[in-house]
Amino acid sequence: MKRSEFIKSFILFSSILFIKPSRLFASINSVEIGKKAPNFLLNGYNKNSPNKKQWSLDDFSKKWLVLYFYPKDFSSGCTLEAKNFQENLSKYNKINTSIVGISADSEEEHESFCSSENLGYTLLSDANSEISKSYDSWLDPYSKRNTFLINPEGIVVYKWIGVRPIGHAQEVLKELTKQQKIYA
Repeated sequence: MKRSEFIKSFILFSSILFIKPSRLFASINSVEIGKKAPNFLLNGYNKNSPNKKQWSLDDFSKKWLVLYFYPKDFSSGCTLEAKNFQENLSKYNKINTSIVGISADSEEEHESFCSSENLGYTLLSDANSEISKSYDSWLDPYSKRNTFLINPEGIVVYKWIGVRPIGHAQEVLKELTKQQKIYA
């Protein structure tokens, strides 16, 4: 290896060590905090609204929204994350907050997943990856594990990039409480 190649490799490796991991997953066009959240219109499933087939960002206006992207129904990490949000759902509901999960899974898979795990919140199907891409949350063929906190006016106030499922629902709840005080 030439000295110049070694130096370039060393600099690249060193920069990776010192950059926040979330920056490694962020894209240049990432959704910006303080800006309007990208709108969506997706089919999905919620056991509490079995006749409703489509949801948009406007359906959650006047409420806080935890919008989380995840790779695949029934996978171990995604199941853990979904169950943790479900375990904390009553706490979210008490503070005027909806939870919505988005993946490329079909509506039928979402219905099966919600039934199997007894989930009481909305899961949306982004089969063509359009919405995941608009939130910089797509790595073909799956949605990346990212979460966005959106205030009642539709503004992104916080985001988590490259989420670890363990304890994430509690982490979001803690930040949500802080943000609600700021926007009160």
